[in-house]
Amino acid sequence: MDDDKRRDEGMTQRRKVLGNEWVDKSIANRNAFNTDFQDLITRYAWGDIWIRPHFDHRTRRVLVIGTMVALGQWDEFRLHVRAALAEGGFSPDDIKEILLQQAIYCGVPAANHAVKEASAIVAELGLLQR
Repeated sequence: MDDDKRRDEGMTQRRKVLGNEWVDKSIANRNAFNTDFQDLITRYAWGDIWIRPHFDHRTRRVLVIGTMVALGQWDEFRLHVRAALAEGGFSPDDIKEILLQQAIYCGVPAANHAVKEASAIVAELGLLQR
């Protein structure tokens, strides 16, 4: 696949996973400094990895959310939790189960912070049940 096709495929996947609103905002914030990076992730993360046939999007989302907990990458964690709930068909219980699993493998402090971050997103989206 050439770079133009990879970029087009990547943009399609990026929109499918993160939603048009997020991607449009990201594109609007492009500048001379970050454009090359945005192009790189569109072509390779989205245009090479997310289109691979072995794992479906649901599995990839679980992997990404869990990895972001393990790495403590909270901006990306919030982005992918919000996208999973709003675009990916995940329920708050799905996110909760990921975080319970990560509590064992990544540690309670990481999971504690993840629960706090995810709870805020669940509430923001009007999905929090009492």
